[in-house]
Amino acid sequence: MSGGVDSAVAAARAAEAGHEVTGVHMALSSNPRSYRTGARGCCTLEDSRDARRAADVIGIPFYVWDLAERFHEDVVEDFVSEYAAGRTPNPCLRCNEKIKFAALLDRAMALGFDAVCTGHYARLDGGVLRRGVDEAKDQSYVLAVCTPEQLAHALFPLGDTTKADIRREAERRGLRVADKPDSHDICFIADGDTRGFLAERLGTAPGPIVDTDGNEVGRHDGAYAYTIGQRKGLRIGTPAPDGRPRYVLDISPVTNTVTVGPRDSLNVDEIVGERPVWLSDAPDGPFGCHVQLRAHGEVYGCTAERDGDVLRVRLSSPARGVATGQAAVLYDGDRVLASATIAETAQALA
Repeated sequence: MSGGVDSAVAAARAAEAGHEVTGVHMALSSNPRSYRTGARGCCTLEDSRDARRAADVIGIPFYVWDLAERFHEDVVEDFVSEYAAGRTPNPCLRCNEKIKFAALLDRAMALGFDAVCTGHYARLDGGVLRRGVDEAKDQSYVLAVCTPEQLAHALFPLGDTTKADIRREAERRGLRVADKPDSHDICFIADGDTRGFLAERLGTAPGPIVDTDGNEVGRHDGAYAYTIGQRKGLRIGTPAPDGRPRYVLDISPVTNTVTVGPRDSLNVDEIVGERPVWLSDAPDGPFGCHVQLRAHGEVYGCTAERDGDVLRVRLSSPARGVATGQAAVLYDGDRVLASATIAETAQALA
């Protein structure tokens, strides 16, 4: 129970369905105030109190579990190291993979519980992970890293309901969090300044910004502060010959170089994903499906294939600004087939 409306209603629904429910709030920081203030996050003292009040209304036991050390190692430090390596991680996805459905689930199972129930907007149908019915809130993308074994011990009671209806239900149930704002941004970056957060941990590392011909067109204070597809904040002093905006095309931590160029150079049609997680048996040979490349991002038709320990995806139409470190999630309609971390991309042919 994060202290928000979704997990509160999920707990209420689970209890109403006859499950023996215990509310657990994850303490993810040794100093909660340092990760987010106000009602926008999921790591504050206020949030833990909201979760406790909701548990009291529902009539279930409530505990706070300290997972701060594990969260810092597996999510925060991973976030920093991924940016340092020139990739763009998704910390919410990593939290599901390493914390909610690993550390939390493992502890719950050891204590005799059968499953972890969360307020994610996704559906489980006979062990099959599917999109939630509320397209705007669907969270199947960030759950696609969970293994079939983990999903066998998961409950997602909200997947068949829209967010607006969840808020109305919370009000009917007398839950004070009915109108509480959703969390935004990254929960462990208190002021939302990702660049400043990384600079504090990685230091200043000046280097060149170059165009596709290798000409220096600007300088940066740290390549880690940039992401593929970025347009604003590039601090380029030399305009492009055609006068058009430039975008980040590549980040090289080895040479500490950021490469910029025209928008069309962001197009890719081939993706290689590492550490694939298959939620069903991988078909033999190439197969047609759809792929989503960022949370709440566009979905592309594609041909996918398992190739040893990697996933290869060829898009039917080019995608723009695909960043390594993000997840490629395969779908058959609303059914999640597999996920993998994007390790390489290839530019679309002219």
